[in-house]
Amino acid sequence: MNSFYVFSGKKIKRYLIVLVAAIFAIGIIYLESGNVSVFSEEAPSAVYSVPTEKKVIALTFDISWGDKRTEPILKVLQENKVQKATFFLSSPWSKTHPEIVTAIKEAGYEIGSHGHRHENYSSLTEDEIRKEISTAHSILTDLTGKEPKLLRLPNGDFDKRVLQVANSLNYQVVQWDTDSLDWKNPGVQTIVDRVVSKAHPGDIVLLHASDSSKQTHEALPVIIDKLKNQGYEFVTVSELLNHSSVEGKEVRDQASGQ
Repeated sequence: MNSFYVFSGKKIKRYLIVLVAAIFAIGIIYLESGNVSVFSEEAPSAVYSVPTEKKVIALTFDISWGDKRTEPILKVLQENKVQKATFFLSSPWSKTHPEIVTAIKEAGYEIGSHGHRHENYSSLTEDEIRKEISTAHSILTDLTGKEPKLLRLPNGDFDKRVLQVANSLNYQVVQWDTDSLDWKNPGVQTIVDRVVSKAHPGDIVLLHASDSSKQTHEALPVIIDKLKNQGYEFVTVSELLNHSSVEGKEVRDQASGQ
């Protein structure tokens, strides 16, 4: 009789250990549920890069003011036979520089929206966010004859509400994995080294074609040459997205911006 109870006690102890382990695992899953939801395919997300082994990379250029830098950048791209790149245009800038918008379009480069007012959308109400995106959409559609589908938010700033509104308006929010920091004008070689050292297959590179970025057009030929020598092919963001499903990277509410 005693041996029976000893055996049963050991068995019960094993069951308790298993039960505690299960409860512990469930607790971890519950605590991490916020992070899990970030990777949910159902939740709107921002694209930083795409997972692919193919050496494809997207050069992207934000423009929100000025008329001196875009032409030299377009010239560099064309002289170096880079036929595919993506330009994110601010709608007020586009409205006052329609000839430059036309030049980008006629050169065959992809055009995305950089929003309307250049301010942090996470500080706006949902109605204001919707108005900003819709206003930019109308202006860019009128100027280019094509509805933009990609959105890079001013300063790269967003929260979950911004993502949800953008998604409801059929926009994919596009961030970047490699930030050139060219807007700081740190020196041509610094810009080149930063981009080339960080570049990887499926990467989205952030550059600027606004007048504040005075060294981009000088760094760009070297960047292109070095990436070509490494075997990279330049594609638009839309083409990059077609290479694979969106990478499961964490969506940051206040993404580091410009």
